[in-house]
Amino acid sequence: MRKRLALCLLALALLSMTGCGRKKTADPLTVTLWHVYGGEVDSPLNGLIEQFNSTIGAEQNIRVKVELVSNSGSIHKSVLAAANNDPGAPSLPDMFASYPKTVLALPDRDILVDYRDYFSEEELEKFIPAFVEEGQVNGRQVILPLAKSTEVLFVNRTLFDRWAADSGAGYDELATWEGIYALSERYAADTGKCFLVNDYHFNYFQVGVTSMGEDFFQNDAVRFGAAFERAWKPYAHAALEGGVWLQDGYATESLRTGDTIVSVASSASVLYYSDTVTYPDNTSEQVSIAAMPYPVFEGGERLVMQRGVGMCTMKSTPEREQACITFLKWLTEPERNVEFVTGLGYMPVTREAFDTYLPAAVERLSDPMYASLYETYLAMQEAYTFYYPPQMENYLELETRFENLSRLKLMAGRVQYSEGTGTADELVRDTLESFRSDFGA
Repeated sequence: MRKRLALCLLALALLSMTGCGRKKTADPLTVTLWHVYGGEVDSPLNGLIEQFNSTIGAEQNIRVKVELVSNSGSIHKSVLAAANNDPGAPSLPDMFASYPKTVLALPDRDILVDYRDYFSEEELEKFIPAFVEEGQVNGRQVILPLAKSTEVLFVNRTLFDRWAADSGAGYDELATWEGIYALSERYAADTGKCFLVNDYHFNYFQVGVTSMGEDFFQNDAVRFGAAFERAWKPYAHAALEGGVWLQDGYATESLRTGDTIVSVASSASVLYYSDTVTYPDNTSEQVSIAAMPYPVFEGGERLVMQRGVGMCTMKSTPEREQACITFLKWLTEPERNVEFVTGLGYMPVTREAFDTYLPAAVERLSDPMYASLYETYLAMQEAYTFYYPPQMENYLELETRFENLSRLKLMAGRVQYSEGTGTADELVRDTLESFRSDFGA
């Protein structure tokens, strides 16, 4: 018994010594993220981040933490406020979603990692070239593509079909801008409501003018040539007649209330379209929303905006930077990237993901709206050329002024037309001249 007791005491002593000598596992290195992919709770990225944190992250003692989920405009403002040390501004995260215009507006662009320090040429060549090129600023790869979108036409088929049964309108008329604006005027006359809402007026003119063979920009300014006038006339005429929505806000809002039935918006906004319309009297009905290719001008090139933010990484320490890169490389692996983007209405960013994994993923989509979007997207990929804006120091300022001023001029013209102080043709000319004069001032 004494021998057994001695052996037990010895074993306990050895266990105690082993426990004291064991090195405590360090807390994981946590890197923070601001992104635009869905809502705080239902973001499709949430599950993937949890998967990363519990697998590769756990193995390498890395944890990704989402600090903010918002839209690109809000993140743009927050990034600039933080970078400029504005009072009350939050600290910059380790990674944030960004367009080139945000990078160009930074007071110091050298605070961002150049991804060529972490990705080999062979790795970068796996990405679709145009997606990578858009993220190059002053010769540095400061934005990495994670998911890309474009602009498409969303149609409330339920309300369109109901009106078409009486008016004779057809879906083929939605293929061109000329057809859409003609329908907008007819719809406004029949119903007293707007037909079309366009999220990005600046993009409409930029892409439209370029598609007609003219330069939209000249010497860091907007060029008001013959193609611009051609794009303005039907747009303004339909707006004066009440067929185009001119209020602020996103296109999804007016479709939810039935105030419009057709929108031109980012394909990624599919996340926010609802299959229920709620009217001002609080009645509601189920509707079917479908996607169609981006409209073109008759005789113009099939051109469409390449959209979608990429990810910037802040310079910090080698360990923090490498942790971010580990996560970004994991998220852009082909099969995983397809899983990510098809939950968002985006397209993947590498050749292998697009060619090998996307077609099979599209066949598995059960939501009719998403299936419609991807059929539209695949058709556009074959028939359209993707365009992205030039990198200009004043691009954001031009975009903001253009959006606000064009809407204000046409809203004022709409009031004049409603009051009978001018014909539609007269006011189309007047609004163009007034816009051109004030915008150039």
